[in-house]
Amino acid sequence: MLRETIINIPDWLTDENVTAYFLGSQSEGTTTVGLDSDIDVLVCMYDCNIIQDMSEWKHCKVNYLMIQDENTTPGYCFLQLLRHDAPLPVTASPNENYITDRSGRILYKNTVIHGLLECAVGHGPSLAIQGQPGICDRDTVLAFPCRSWPQSASSWLDRQGIDRWPTQEMRRYLGSTVCFVVPTGSKVSAYHELEWRISTSLAERCLILNLNVTQIRCYVLLKMILKFFLNPQEEINMSSFMCKTILLHCIENTESSIWKENNLYACLTYCLVELNSCVHNGRCSHFIIQENNLMAGQFTTETKHELSKNINEFIRNDRQSLVRIGIDDLGHRLQVKLNRVPHAVHYFQSSTEIYKHCLTIDFFNTAYSVSKSHKEVLEHLLNKSIRAMTQSVGKLMTVRGNGNRLDHAACKFVAPFLFTTYGSVLASRNIGEYNQVSPQALVWLSAGINSDISSGRLKLASVLYSTGDMEKAELILRHTEQKYFTYPVFPICGCWTKIPQAVTAEFTRLCSEQNEDCIKHKTAYCVRFIREEINCVPHELRYEMFRSSQDDRIHRDQYKDYWMDWAVVDSLPFLYFLQYKIYRHLQRRQDQLQALSKLIRTIEIDKNLGHRETALNILGQCMEQENRPQQALKCYMLSLQQRPRNNAANIHICMLLD
Repeated sequence: MLRETIINIPDWLTDENVTAYFLGSQSEGTTTVGLDSDIDVLVCMYDCNIIQDMSEWKHCKVNYLMIQDENTTPGYCFLQLLRHDAPLPVTASPNENYITDRSGRILYKNTVIHGLLECAVGHGPSLAIQGQPGICDRDTVLAFPCRSWPQSASSWLDRQGIDRWPTQEMRRYLGSTVCFVVPTGSKVSAYHELEWRISTSLAERCLILNLNVTQIRCYVLLKMILKFFLNPQEEINMSSFMCKTILLHCIENTESSIWKENNLYACLTYCLVELNSCVHNGRCSHFIIQENNLMAGQFTTETKHELSKNINEFIRNDRQSLVRIGIDDLGHRLQVKLNRVPHAVHYFQSSTEIYKHCLTIDFFNTAYSVSKSHKEVLEHLLNKSIRAMTQSVGKLMTVRGNGNRLDHAACKFVAPFLFTTYGSVLASRNIGEYNQVSPQALVWLSAGINSDISSGRLKLASVLYSTGDMEKAELILRHTEQKYFTYPVFPICGCWTKIPQAVTAEFTRLCSEQNEDCIKHKTAYCVRFIREEINCVPHELRYEMFRSSQDDRIHRDQYKDYWMDWAVVDSLPFLYFLQYKIYRHLQRRQDQLQALSKLIRTIEIDKNLGHRETALNILGQCMEQENRPQQALKCYMLSLQQRPRNNAANIHICMLLD
């Protein structure tokens, strides 16, 4: 009865029907429209050398010669494979990603993108991974940088519009940016699988970032109109890139004096008229590569007629059309501004609030980058010998001492994690050989104890627990828990791209009042154990290192999901789990049950856990040890609802039923 009283089993563990309590559906917030969101991530493949002529050929590089002839669509090119040892064409196709054309040239197919991520959805040259729990939707574009600007693009640098925009200084900078080729062909080309589109995305981004406030507002309104009026179901091939191109053409062909705040609607109308003309004529020239028609093959006659009708209707209804836009509650905000409805909602933040918000975002971006860098460092250490790890640590220490200011700042954040891992690997080897931890290992573990508020301390406590030193481990855990709740602490996980859901006003205030050093004192990173540390991991957590069956591995991203071969757990659930285990060894039943209650409570209320499925798995094993097999099974079922694949819950269910 004592167990029933102290351990408050919530409904999600006692209900006969296992609900989707932890699925964490995305909040139905407002739809944001960014300035330049056509590409979220641009993956540059710098091992490839894209050249205009043989004088740019590089030895021992993968060289491709850009070919633009009568068979290629303007704005596109073929990539001919060259030898790596001499500036000569390759004469035999190396694999299925190449094809030999009628002239005997070995051309690179753009369909290479299809084999990169099996779980991704292709949108032109981009790959989008959508709908995975805890991961932001993101478009990733594979791009090869060119050695120089192609002739079709470089001719634009000599063109100057009305009122001398872009300025000569801007053009000089734009000419120094990199051009790319991206894997997509023109829809009207007979060689769709062989063409690569020439991309000047960095130059275009620079142009957008140099617009004034009125021009930016006009661009955002164009994107809203496109999404809300012209393409609400996303059934037509009208893109925000076309809106951006239309805007740039309009700015180039008008006096800068018209782009004023009190003239915003006239500027918007001018852009819409220009858009309507492009739709009617079926031609929208790329801003930099004029020969490239962005609307070629995009619209049927019926679609053009429907688009033109909708644009004319929007213009004809004057400002009333804007009031109907629901994106970001724009319509209501306009009516408030025009005094048509009561000013019931405060939309416009003060400069102080905006400043605090930006600093909070900067805090999370930096903290997430630290976690992601730690993950990549661990990947580099996989299957390395102790000697190789020692050399890696030595190199990091050298950079930390002799590097520039940026190197020093980066090492300041990442080095403690590496020290902890190195000490834990040494300790694991010590435990495997003679069930003790050497002083050297403890020195390295202590050197990384301040990596953040908890993860370094938890790894040290786990090492002490593995050697049976329960008293010292319990002391460290008690001290860590006290530090965790002294000030607002936020969990950070770089394994998944997860957006924080609950940021308190107190936490935002702390971010705005302190420098980047507060990251170490206000974050709790997930705790990571690679397989070389297995002897320092409680046996309940070791199952996470073997979560993937042969079928599961097919559904893993080989470039991101290598951490699934490790044991990774959020700090706070791991802290309470270790307390539960240690108090059991110390025969402190009251404290043990209290730790279990805290573990349950954390899983129930903390919406920012990056590894909720792992927390549920260790909770399920605690329930088994409490002789509660039904609750244990429900924990594993909830874990599988979080992640049906690559989940150790499958192992636990089989063992439990057996």
